[in-house]
Amino acid sequence: MRIALAQINPTVGDVPGNSAACEHAIEQAREAGAHLVVLPELCISGYPPKDLVHRPDFIRACAAAAKRIGQSCTRDLTAVIGTPLPLDSGGIANSLVVYRDNALVDSYDKRLLPTYDVFDEDRYFVPGHRAVVIDVDGTPVGLAICEDLWRGEDAGFASRYLDAPDPVSAAVEAGARLLVVPSASPYVLGKHDRHVSILRTHATRHGLPVCSVNQVGGNDDLIFDGRACVIAPDGSIAARAPAFREHLLIHDLGTRDGDGGESELGVERNMVEALTLGVRDYLRKTNFHKAIIGLSGGVDSALTAAIAVRALGSDNVLGVALPSRYSSQHSRTDAYDLAARLGITCLTVPIVEAHGALHEAINPALSEMGERLLGQRLPDLADENLQSRLRGTVLMTLSNRTGAIVLTTGNKSELAVGYCTLYGDMNGGLAVLSDVPKTLVYRVSRWINDHPGLCGFAQAPIPESTLTKPPSAELAPNQKDSDSLPEYDVLDVIIERYVERHEDIATIVAGTNFDEPVVRRVARLIDVNEYKRKQMAVGLKVTALAFGSGRRMPIARGWW
Repeated sequence: MRIALAQINPTVGDVPGNSAACEHAIEQAREAGAHLVVLPELCISGYPPKDLVHRPDFIRACAAAAKRIGQSCTRDLTAVIGTPLPLDSGGIANSLVVYRDNALVDSYDKRLLPTYDVFDEDRYFVPGHRAVVIDVDGTPVGLAICEDLWRGEDAGFASRYLDAPDPVSAAVEAGARLLVVPSASPYVLGKHDRHVSILRTHATRHGLPVCSVNQVGGNDDLIFDGRACVIAPDGSIAARAPAFREHLLIHDLGTRDGDGGESELGVERNMVEALTLGVRDYLRKTNFHKAIIGLSGGVDSALTAAIAVRALGSDNVLGVALPSRYSSQHSRTDAYDLAARLGITCLTVPIVEAHGALHEAINPALSEMGERLLGQRLPDLADENLQSRLRGTVLMTLSNRTGAIVLTTGNKSELAVGYCTLYGDMNGGLAVLSDVPKTLVYRVSRWINDHPGLCGFAQAPIPESTLTKPPSAELAPNQKDSDSLPEYDVLDVIIERYVERHEDIATIVAGTNFDEPVVRRVARLIDVNEYKRKQMAVGLKVTALAFGSGRRMPIARGWW
């Protein structure tokens, strides 16, 4: 049997565009002589459709589109299409519809509905209750959808399904000798290897081939990496599609196509590819064409700019240097050097005069209140934040005038402990590095410099001095991040354990031998800065737990 696995890039809610992508993939599969073509989970609606599922007109449009596409399938091709479907009971199912000979063969409703991290499927869908096996040219093909196969094992939530039926075993018991599994599983660093391990377990346990196809592309904060693959009954990889791009994987069961999917991209390259796709799709799907980035001469803005150029092209990225009275000459030089290496325009908008003017405007009011004047004694947090807000105001003004989106440059380490300014450096429409710890920012930046050609650059894009100088916000004389924070190799370990692993302070201290007061202070900073993160721009998720829809901590609380 020849199978086609279509990892397409749907846009949430774009039923006509998604339908056209499905039809194109089906036609390609037909031309390639495939007997079975499998499209991703909810490919008609796009994933995740969220509260669009509550719109009856939207559900009707999805069901009608799936029917129209399916009825175009001729005798020689069976198509499996993911779509939300209304049920006779009045609910909605996350479904697969199967068409052949221009008619509906069967449908399958997802049985395990994930509701953890970024998933909220119990809110929208009614779980299915039956196994479905279809006949394709004499082969019994079992159907499952995403979580039906992963059962939370890929994300550390397997305990949720201890008492739930196993949809894969049910399909095998119903006679399946081949399993196809459409998914819409968001990218997380390292998750693909866990997916392959789970696929191998199912294939060897049941002695059958397993075909998995995932959607690709970015939808809001989520990134999908594709990587469709076929696992042989012995657990070996018979075929695999490339990551982070659309692809139609054609495979003849029983053969080996080799690994065309570059299985081991490496942490740094995975991050570059994921962030590039996330930026490109966020702008494309929200109808932005250009981006503006404040260039400080630091590593965060440098990496953000490099990713943006890779995603959008140098003509569509504008850098803006915003020097203050405390900006060092090397930071200005590094910003201009970066722009030259990337081939982007870099405007200069000094904030020195505006900063002084606001001193004159605000200080009389502070004096009348009996408060310390701005800049009267350093360090002065209010005055530092004022500079950051001036920069944010300039960037947003340029955005308003040009229609370009501002990309914020803060990393996960800074956002975790509140080392950022509301309505200042947090201004913007997309937080590119918000889920990338500072230590990884450096690793990825150095990797890009070591592999410029692989990333599409003629030379190393990031100035070496940007990578070697001590990080600083430069909002006060001789300021360094280490004046306020632990070293990043310590800070990032604490953040990962406290935020992603949910470890308490005693456990972190025991596991790291870090000083207890340091751990306690970082934990406190993470807790008290939740209000800032609730107001941050949409951030691209690349780790197991991002500051976004998957982490729902209260702001007003009594537990610290």
